[in-house]
Amino acid sequence: MTTALAAQLAQIAASSKSTLDVKAQKAAHSKSLIFEPRVATSQNFHTLYGICHQGYEELCQIDSRFLPFGATIFSEQSQDEDRSQMTAAENAELDKKIDSFLHLAGARLRLMPTIKAIEWLIRRFRIHDYNTTILISTFLPYHTIPAFVTLLSILPSTLPQVYKFLDPYVRSLTQPPRSVLVHQATHHSVFLSTISTYTIDACRAQRHYPALISFWAGIMTEAVNGMLDAMRSGRRSIQRSNDQTLLHQIGPILGDALVMHKVPSMQIASYMVISVFVAKGDLDDTAIGALMEQLVAGWTTESLRPGLVCLSILAQYRSAKQVSKKVTRALLKIPNLSGLLPEIGKEHNIGKLANGLCLALVDRAHKKGDIKGLPVVESVLLGSVINDQQTAVVFKSLLLAAHKVDDDVDPQGQVRKALASIIIRLSQLGTDVGKIFTKAINETEVDVDALELKLGTNLRSKFLTAQPQQDDTLVDNQTAPALAENNYFISAIQRVVDLSTSSSDSCLRAASSGIFTDLFSVFLSSLTKPENLKAFDKLQPLQHGHASKTPFYFTFLMRVWCGPYPALARAAALDMAKQRLKNDDCKTVDFQALLPYSLAALNDPSKRVRRAAADLIAILEDLFRDLDKKSENHVHWAGDHLYDDTEPLVWMTVDICHKLLQNVITPSLEECVLNADHIVEGLQDALNNSSKSSSEDKDKKSHLSHSTRRSILTFLASHAIHTPLVALKLRLLASLNQIKGVSGVTRTQLLLPLLKWWSSLSSNDASRACVEENVKESALDQSSVEVVLPNDKEGIDFLLDAVRTRQLLTRLNLLHVIFSHIQSLWPSMKMEARHMVARRMLELLQKDPSSDGGVVSSEVTNLLRNVELTTDILLFFLESLQPAAKMATEPPSGKRRRTSSSETHRGLGTQPTPELNAMLKQVTFVLQLVEGSEPEKHPGLLNALFNALSELQHFRVLVGSELGYLQNLILRSLLAMVPAYKNNQSLKIDSTGGHGDLLVNCIQKSSSPSVQNTALLLVASLANVAPDLVLNSVMPIFTHMGGSVLRQSDDYSAHVINQTVKEVVPPLIQSLRKGKISPLAGASDLLLSFVTAYEHIPSHRRLGLFVSLVETLGAEEFLFALLAMLTNMYGTTDQVLSFATEVFNYFTVEIQLQSLIKLFGLVSDIFQPRPSLSSVLLGAHEQGDRDPQKLGFRQLSLIPHLLSSRKLTSQIAKLTERDDMEASKVRELYSTLLEDLLVLADSLKQHKNLYNRCGEALSRLLNLLSIGEFIKAVETLLDRPDIVLRRKVLRAVEVRIDEENQGDANSRAALLAFLPHLTAIIRVSEDMAYKHLAVGCVDKISEKYGKKDPEAVTAAASTIASDQCLGQDDDQLRIMALLCLASLVDVLQDGVVPVLPSAIPRALSYIQESISSETSGVELHNAGYAFLAALAQHLPYMLSGSYLGQLLAVSSISASSSLGKEANDARLQCLRLLAKQIDAKTLFSALVQNWVTATDSGSIATREYIDVLGIAIDKHSKVDISKNITALSATFLNAFDLRRLKCSQGDASEDFVRQMPRIEEAINSVALKMIYKLNDAAFRPIFSQLMDWAISLPKKDTEGRDLRLLSIYSFLLSFFGSLKSIVTSYTSYIIDSAVDILRTADPKKPVELELWKRVLNTLAKCFEHDQDDFWQAPAHFSAIAPIIASQLSHASSINLTHDLVPAVVELAAAADSQEHQKELNSSLLKHLRSEQTSVRLAAVKCEQALTKRLGEEWLSMLPEMLPYISELQDDDDEQVERETHLWILEIEGVLGESLDAMLQ
Repeated sequence: MTTALAAQLAQIAASSKSTLDVKAQKAAHSKSLIFEPRVATSQNFHTLYGICHQGYEELCQIDSRFLPFGATIFSEQSQDEDRSQMTAAENAELDKKIDSFLHLAGARLRLMPTIKAIEWLIRRFRIHDYNTTILISTFLPYHTIPAFVTLLSILPSTLPQVYKFLDPYVRSLTQPPRSVLVHQATHHSVFLSTISTYTIDACRAQRHYPALISFWAGIMTEAVNGMLDAMRSGRRSIQRSNDQTLLHQIGPILGDALVMHKVPSMQIASYMVISVFVAKGDLDDTAIGALMEQLVAGWTTESLRPGLVCLSILAQYRSAKQVSKKVTRALLKIPNLSGLLPEIGKEHNIGKLANGLCLALVDRAHKKGDIKGLPVVESVLLGSVINDQQTAVVFKSLLLAAHKVDDDVDPQGQVRKALASIIIRLSQLGTDVGKIFTKAINETEVDVDALELKLGTNLRSKFLTAQPQQDDTLVDNQTAPALAENNYFISAIQRVVDLSTSSSDSCLRAASSGIFTDLFSVFLSSLTKPENLKAFDKLQPLQHGHASKTPFYFTFLMRVWCGPYPALARAAALDMAKQRLKNDDCKTVDFQALLPYSLAALNDPSKRVRRAAADLIAILEDLFRDLDKKSENHVHWAGDHLYDDTEPLVWMTVDICHKLLQNVITPSLEECVLNADHIVEGLQDALNNSSKSSSEDKDKKSHLSHSTRRSILTFLASHAIHTPLVALKLRLLASLNQIKGVSGVTRTQLLLPLLKWWSSLSSNDASRACVEENVKESALDQSSVEVVLPNDKEGIDFLLDAVRTRQLLTRLNLLHVIFSHIQSLWPSMKMEARHMVARRMLELLQKDPSSDGGVVSSEVTNLLRNVELTTDILLFFLESLQPAAKMATEPPSGKRRRTSSSETHRGLGTQPTPELNAMLKQVTFVLQLVEGSEPEKHPGLLNALFNALSELQHFRVLVGSELGYLQNLILRSLLAMVPAYKNNQSLKIDSTGGHGDLLVNCIQKSSSPSVQNTALLLVASLANVAPDLVLNSVMPIFTHMGGSVLRQSDDYSAHVINQTVKEVVPPLIQSLRKGKISPLAGASDLLLSFVTAYEHIPSHRRLGLFVSLVETLGAEEFLFALLAMLTNMYGTTDQVLSFATEVFNYFTVEIQLQSLIKLFGLVSDIFQPRPSLSSVLLGAHEQGDRDPQKLGFRQLSLIPHLLSSRKLTSQIAKLTERDDMEASKVRELYSTLLEDLLVLADSLKQHKNLYNRCGEALSRLLNLLSIGEFIKAVETLLDRPDIVLRRKVLRAVEVRIDEENQGDANSRAALLAFLPHLTAIIRVSEDMAYKHLAVGCVDKISEKYGKKDPEAVTAAASTIASDQCLGQDDDQLRIMALLCLASLVDVLQDGVVPVLPSAIPRALSYIQESISSETSGVELHNAGYAFLAALAQHLPYMLSGSYLGQLLAVSSISASSSLGKEANDARLQCLRLLAKQIDAKTLFSALVQNWVTATDSGSIATREYIDVLGIAIDKHSKVDISKNITALSATFLNAFDLRRLKCSQGDASEDFVRQMPRIEEAINSVALKMIYKLNDAAFRPIFSQLMDWAISLPKKDTEGRDLRLLSIYSFLLSFFGSLKSIVTSYTSYIIDSAVDILRTADPKKPVELELWKRVLNTLAKCFEHDQDDFWQAPAHFSAIAPIIASQLSHASSINLTHDLVPAVVELAAAADSQEHQKELNSSLLKHLRSEQTSVRLAAVKCEQALTKRLGEEWLSMLPEMLPYISELQDDDDEQVERETHLWILEIEGVLGESLDAMLQ
């Protein structure tokens, strides 16, 4: 029972929010958002309310919605409310208030007033415990700000289940990342539901804010995305089930969000979620449809546009069908929907939505008669919102709706009228929409003719013909009577029955237009019923009965079937005509006037119309067959009254009419019915059937004679001209324009009047005529102009005259068509016609009649640029420029006399005149024509172009401009022509024209890079074709190139230069070879121009340019000259030398060596009395620059760089390995080069700097050879007597050794074989510099190859260590020898031992000497140590015994000398190596012996000594240390006695005394290192011996004794401080000594005071680290405690706080016994009654420290202390009283109670 009860109580306690535990209550009260817990704990609710209420008031000022809370949760009464005392109902009501406040406060959580207000709710109502969920939900959108982390810190330990995932972040007090929240929402729907509910509640209460909604939207969207990914399945059924489950889960949330009318941002956020859900999910149409309906049910004006975007996304994932009624109604309510959808469609794909909406709107129109949505349909179709397939579906739905609509739905005809209107507008568009409409008509199973009649309009005329759209007014007039009631038709009949028409009236005459319109409206309304049509046919005005005699009836019908009317009407007219022709009164009448119109009907786009026309033609064919059989004269129907002007009409005979119908038309009627264009082809074939046809063709019935075809052509042409119907003109011209002519009569002759008539119309008249008949004006423009044939002069003249008239400027399309036609005729024109047209075009260009900036000029320009112009035409154009230019540029006679001949003056003084500008324009155009006419095909223009170029030079001066563009046009054309002269030898260029000088003038006087480049290319081409023209002028060209073209950085300029060089230079050199001067001298100016331009040439172009130049000139002759001139002009800068080497490397080895030989020859020539070549190339003959040494120095500085080229070296190496002719040639050149160099060097000995350059060149030259060949050459040269030369050779050998590969066997063999020669030099030579170089060579050879062949190096080592080298007096030689020996030690190791007995003493001696040397002492010092360090590393046994002692001794001396850091580093490196490598016994013995030397040498030497000792102890093992403990002990005893020896004798320097603490610290550190390597058995005797030794001095030597003890206790302090409790037992050895020192020490003496402090500090360390109860032993404690306590008596002379007090405290702590502590306390209390104030004060401070350290343990003796304390409170000294008071406070702090009562 007890256990169960305890468990129940524990469970209640865990769930309870209140506690009776005071500490727990304090902890709960300390939970705060603002204050630290310790501050919050101390606050009462009254104080807190004042702070928090201030924040609440500030909130109320920001938002008045906070005011109601002032009467509840922020009222004064709320300070006294306690949730634990409130009822459940009261708590529930309070929760509502808190929820409401937090929802409102969420928007301002970043403001401090909000945090203060929430602080009150947390502190007073503990909402973090009672309302945890709502509090976290409020703060969660701000999870990245610090306040959220603060909130986490005050949350209860048990979080609500929904927020359990925050536990890790509560524990670590870090912000949860967004990814964690998304993951939680994705995998735990409860969390997603919680934040969604919170957000929706906030929105409902109008307490939302942007951060909340964006937070919810982001989490919701990512969560839905994650859930969809997690639910992904490969099976469709499972996937759909998962999606439905998710829809049921989030559907209610989205449903609530979508209807938030007052929170549009929430709606927009839900749109985003829905879009992601639908896009990634697999929802059926029903679910998507429901979402669409819910979406439109709630949207507002603000969310409308995003809603439409979301709706379009939903529609994308739904089947392609019409939207639901609810969605349609909602969309129709949107204002300006027709404009909004296309606008949104530009940014988003709303095709499916728009398509579904259009289908729904069309369905509403034909089912319910609602036409409000049709404008939306039209805007969608026009706005390209939907694709072509969807557009076609909408079109079909429109057509079907128009077909299905009936009187029940549309009694007033409004729906049909609206449908007809939209269909017409859409069908007549000239865009792809219209084409789609045509396709939809063809695919729709609707009787389109019936539909046209039903709607009263023509639906297909736009796209099935080439006619323009009809007049809207006419459409309106047509749609009105459609399907009218019968009484309306009767009234219409009555309205027109009284119209009067005469026998001469014709509907093809202008006077009958009004009557035609009235009658046609009745005719159209009569088509619905056959009886109505019969009634119309009997109307009196139609003159049906007199149709065979009067023209009105048939012309009415002709105008109808050729007009822009419904196909049903056109077919009915044809049928009526057919029926009337069947009457008997027509059998004797010639109705050929019907033929053009009947043929036009066969070209109708409607098949029904074509069928009716075929029937009509069949009747006509029967009539003409009967007429042809009758011989009497026949009457032409309407012959006099058909048109307004019928006199010029041409008629055919009856038999020709019959032949046309029988042979041409009737046989192909069926084809014409099937294909509208067949009649055009048939007429074309029939009329183009020439007389040259075969006899078989002539036997065919369809063959027509020339006269017949001519008659037919003339007949059709006359009707085409005179008919007022432009549609008929267009259809007849379609056939006639395919016929050139018949029997000498061309179509141009027949149809030119039509073109004249059409071109004479104004723009408005032409447009009106076309609009009335739905004809495309552009089509008629094209057809009318096409009547002109290529070589018809009259037609061409008319076109050329027409374009000059201002009338045509208003009809720009016709103007364009005329020029386009001329262009198309051009290839077929004869040469005379072309000349005439070209001439007229040029005249037009000069006198453009257009005033708006040159419409005609533009057309002329376009024409001439796009036709092929012959050479003669172009020549004519060019020649026409010269007189015009002369007229334009020649000044009046008066001015001519006043004008200066100077071009400059003329150029500056002339202002361009209109004549000049016009001439400039003409010149530009003609030259552009020439260039655009492929000039290479017109080489005959070359001289004319040169003449034009010459004129241009004068012309540009007058104009005041360079005219670079015009010059470039001419030059480019000339450049294109020159290859033709090369390929065709018969073509010759006039050599007397001064063409070369003209080109030079162009190049020099033009600043245009383009002109210069083209002129240079032209010069290059001419140099190849006609070199005599340009070679005399070429040098000025190259000179100018240096200052212009060479400086350009573009690729084209580089190409120009290369071409110029390649084409001009070879003939130039060839001509120079024929002359008297050498090519080199002749081409020097050419080279100079390039060299002068070097620094201006772009860096990336230089190499290629100069290489190309040298290759073209000939590298064998000119390479050296170019390099010499470059160096001479720009000096031997790194850039010039590097560039020269690059050019040099481009050529073969043979050319390179030849160039070097010539360079040496050039240098020799410089120093000749009368230089020849150098004076030409380097200008050495000029007195101002006559400085041979300067010239020679530059050239000799270049040669070593050329010789050091890697490429040259590698190529020579490859060649010397071979044994062929090429290699032999190279060896021969090398020998010549070497010989020339030596000769030159001999001749320049008196010029030291030049001679040195020769030596450098020699060394580089020798390096060209392989190492074997090189060594052979070196050995030969070393035999020469010239010591300077030998030095240079050896220096070259040294450099060569560095460059050799260590792994190369050939190099190793050659160099090791060279060692004897070097050792011989060292032994024999007296020249120290020479020896120095030899030693350096030996050093490098030994270091690189010695290990692989030690025997070869051993002899060299003996020589180095001999008297001839190391024994010499020269310091530099000694240094080099020592360094070489150091290398040899590394290489030979044991092999070098034989030379060491002589080398080591010398090294030590040299180090000794170097210390006192004033010149090269440091270098010699370091070299000696380098040698000894090598020995220490590789042969340490050789440094034992006396050598080691000497080394240590000299090192001490070295340390005392200020030789610098480098010397110190060398010495220390050597000593540290010794410490690590030398045997322990040997080293430690030597160190013992060297102690005195080291200490006598100063503090630095002493510290280095100790450093070496420490390294040695570290390096050697414990066994080695144990074996050598005697020597080490002696060493340390000496070290511990150092202070006494130095200070007592008084010979220590001030620096040594100052450094003594550092030295002792180092000694102590090294001593500890030794101790670490010893065990207790080994060290304890030593320690005992040390303590005995410490006091072994005579008592009378007090100072010496104190100084030794000072060193010993300095060590003991480090010893006990480092080893701590391990060595506590060793304290027994020092007790007696310490007691004696403390008892006898006189603190007034500095040494004894320091010793006294060291003893106390040492004892304090012993007390502190006592873990073995050592000091609890009465013997130990009693021995030390009294003497330590007695030290308080020294308080008057020293401050005991830092040394004695810590020792006493540590002793008391170590004693850890009441008896010992009481004993110690008693001793201290006695001092509290001392007569000396300082003693009492020290005792009080000591008691303070003891009380603080030991606490209650020490205060167990408080009763004994109280009397003393009481006395001290009244002490005479204020400081004692003050410290006593502090002691009392310390005691009270420990006891927790006041001492006042005890001290009474």
